[in-house]
Amino acid sequence: MRAARVGRIGAGLATVGGMTTAAPPFADALASPSAALVLDGGLSHQLESAGHDLGDALWSARLLVEDPEALVAAHLAFYEAGADVVTSAGYQATFEGFARRGIGRERAAGLLALSVDLVRRAARRAAAGAGRPLWVAASAGPYGAMLADGSEYRGRYGIGTAALEAFHRPRLEVLAAAAPDVLALETVPDADEARALLRAVRGLGVPAWLSYTVSGDRTRAGQPLEEAFGLLADAEEVVAVGVNCCAPEDALRAVEVAARVTGKPVVVYPNSGERWDAAARGWRGRPAFSADLAEEWREAGARLIGGCCRVGPDTVAAVAERLRGRGPGRDQGAQG
Repeated sequence: MRAARVGRIGAGLATVGGMTTAAPPFADALASPSAALVLDGGLSHQLESAGHDLGDALWSARLLVEDPEALVAAHLAFYEAGADVVTSAGYQATFEGFARRGIGRERAAGLLALSVDLVRRAARRAAAGAGRPLWVAASAGPYGAMLADGSEYRGRYGIGTAALEAFHRPRLEVLAAAAPDVLALETVPDADEARALLRAVRGLGVPAWLSYTVSGDRTRAGQPLEEAFGLLADAEEVVAVGVNCCAPEDALRAVEVAARVTGKPVVVYPNSGERWDAAARGWRGRPAFSADLAEEWREAGARLIGGCCRVGPDTVAAVAERLRGRGPGRDQGAQG
């Protein structure tokens, strides 16, 4: 008789021969020194590749309102490519941002919860053929993402830690109530905002990872990485720390520092390596992200490895093949 396949499909659920049961907490998947979970790539890139226009302040969160099924399809593409963890379209989804579109607080809360549910739907569709645990991450971008003026790459917003905590907490409460496996506190440019986020996630009952966006050996706001990661070392709610939305060449040093300073599992998902030309409104240069780099990051302490802007399913597939020990695979660069 064939053994029943066990697959985890988000928010404390597992499928065993078609039956739904409890599964171990997300943090347990990171416990092994040799563990390496594969993250997804750039959601906006996948959506734009499918022909969707994201040219407004809500970015990918626009489709929570206009075309939720398009988000399910994009999430599914990453699961099918080999991602173990897929991140929601919540990065730029905020009460304030929705209010500018005339969307009231109650409906905005529903859209935030929907962002998590759409990933869960994709996980359920992918589960039958996956043969591995599948996890759901609820994205929460920085304050600057709500401003939609590029300040998430600068930090130093001119407001205090208490105001930043007041901004983040209500959204995180809604996302946590939607029961993701993990909160992805991502693209944080400033250690001051990290302090606010640490306060904002307390008592929510959902683990979180926190990843900075960096330039060289500093946060985008200019703090040394040793200082920035040091803030996170004793935060019980934070089960992984690291970097995202940075150049691939900046990732290895950041992974090494994060692992050394915090002793926690490290998350890393840089951009493709292409550069955004704001004047021309287009990407320039060649991709530098590769599965070879993913191996280096794992050896340095990374346990959650994927891509951010301009990293597509083909590259995620190459990373999955490499990290699962199936050889070089079809590493096609970051344009997947």
